[in-house]
Amino acid sequence: MDLQFLGTSSGVPTKARNVSATAVIEATGNGWYLVDCGEGTQHQLLHSALSMRELRAIFITHVHGDHTFGLPGLLASAGMSGRKAPLPLVMPAALQDWVRQSLALSETYLPFELQFEALETFQGFASGNISVATVELSHRVPSYGYVFAEHDAEPRLDSARLQAAGVPAGPLWGQLARGRSVEHEGRPLDPRDYLQPARPAQRIIVCGDNDRPELLAELAKGVDVLVHEATFTEPVVERAQSTFGHSTAAAVARFAEQAGVANLVLTHFSARYQAGAGGRGNSIEDVREEARGLYHGHLVLAEDLQRYHLGRDGRLSEVV
Repeated sequence: MDLQFLGTSSGVPTKARNVSATAVIEATGNGWYLVDCGEGTQHQLLHSALSMRELRAIFITHVHGDHTFGLPGLLASAGMSGRKAPLPLVMPAALQDWVRQSLALSETYLPFELQFEALETFQGFASGNISVATVELSHRVPSYGYVFAEHDAEPRLDSARLQAAGVPAGPLWGQLARGRSVEHEGRPLDPRDYLQPARPAQRIIVCGDNDRPELLAELAKGVDVLVHEATFTEPVVERAQSTFGHSTAAAVARFAEQAGVANLVLTHFSARYQAGAGGRGNSIEDVREEARGLYHGHLVLAEDLQRYHLGRDGRLSEVV
């Protein structure tokens, strides 16, 4: 799987960072999934290779505007770009009428069906080799994270099992390898019985706002990538005497170290953290240094429009 960040700022955009939106991209490089849709997300997409026609589903973590205000515009643009396929839209139930009314009052008529599903009762999603589940988080409003699992898109045939079943090598093997059911000597053969993954399923957790990273303790075991907000550093929180329902870089890093997370991606940074701020204010390097002091795995501070690839070796790396 790949990740591409379309917005990494919290609350308000900055000159370098838009508000929250993250693309999770299938290993094939075609189908993709959008987590959150802050204002301006459709503009960010214009600077990527992502196509609205290949968008499989949208997942919203919570109701706050920096995670949702881009939805009506993005949906309208999807319609104008020629999308026809139905679009699953998992979001808090309270947002469904807002989306409908925004489209109706602006006389926006979509040429595709919106398949609404309430986040509060969401039972999971599957598309091809991708499955999506949720985890409940802690914020000023109900907030969730999404757990993406991608099973091996290129499993290999279990030739020993086929031979033991008396299926001779030949065209039937080729059809099974392509995932097709076949029949041999009047006996149906299900490809799922004769395909074995070349690698374990990859798992990525993309979180909404959350001030209690420990809620991820069970899910984080063995996860390949954890994407978590790090809105503040500890000195800022200490001065304000409040987390405002968010996590510090230290809190997330401490948790990720204890959980053994292989790749930690921090995002959703307060606008006060600027690149190269030096003595003029808070620097984004303050976030990096605070996290690095507590976490010894592979640390990434997400950048807008940067794409990252999760390799077969389990390491997340930038796509140049």
